[in-house]
Amino acid sequence: VTVPDERVKKLHEIYNSKRTIYTTIEFCDIAGLVKGASKGEGLGNKFLGHIREVAAIVHVVRCFENDNIVHVDGKIDPLSDIETINTELILSDMEVLERRIGKTAKNLKGDKSLQKEVDLLNRVNDFLASGKSARAMELTEEEADFVKSLDLLSYKPIIYVANVSEDDAADDGSNEYV
Repeated sequence: VTVPDERVKKLHEIYNSKRTIYTTIEFCDIAGLVKGASKGEGLGNKFLGHIREVAAIVHVVRCFENDNIVHVDGKIDPLSDIETINTELILSDMEVLERRIGKTAKNLKGDKSLQKEVDLLNRVNDFLASGKSARAMELTEEEADFVKSLDLLSYKPIIYVANVSEDDAADDGSNEYV
């Protein structure tokens, strides 16, 4: 998707450039995760791997009834769907962190400078274990840079999109799920 920007247009006019190239955003449609995805349910690990490659997550949440379209849980419950996805992302992150903690703790025996890293990894893991996403942690700038480098799924920015029916899209917002 091309992202139009008036500032780029103005620069084009000022410098009379031959071409104007706007920023683009690439959206990748990754099928929904199911409960247990972090343990390999469905195609969970494959999908989690795809999500790990993105810069941000746009979570499209079903907010409409339609008997012809089956919901994986058999009912429409957007909050439950959001909770399921967040839980699976957190569980996947905890698995990544546990491997990293083990590896770093092993290296700690020969390099005491890694203690700070081990402490932060444990702090993030404990935070995730409380059911909260890594993006909700209060971190210093240095800590935030390190956590970002871990490529944790629950640290990525997220946007929730309410997928409504065509009738609801033209409505005044009376959809009970939204």
